[in-house]
Amino acid sequence: MMISPQPIDAASLPGQGPEAAHRPLGALHRGFSGHVFRILPAAHSNTLPAEEMERRLIELGFVEGARVAILHEGLFGRDPIAVRVNGATVALRRREAMAILVS
Repeated sequence: MMISPQPIDAASLPGQGPEAAHRPLGALHRGFSGHVFRILPAAHSNTLPAEEMERRLIELGFVEGARVAILHEGLFGRDPIAVRVNGATVALRRREAMAILVS
């Protein structure tokens, strides 16, 4: 019996999809700069409905392609973080920033 090799879709492997190179903003530290890739609020909002959290982040300027930089962190690298997004500076809790994927 001969088994023919099947092509492997790299995007289907864990950690290999298009989001593998993107990290949550809340996991990064002062000095990081990059661009917003996507907002994924469902997994990171325990106080707000996902739609409401997404709406709030978009209103603050966190849209696809927006330039972001972490300017400051709270005591011992904790909450809040000061983030510059397209020229405006906003403060976010890390749990809110975890919903923002950046590259």
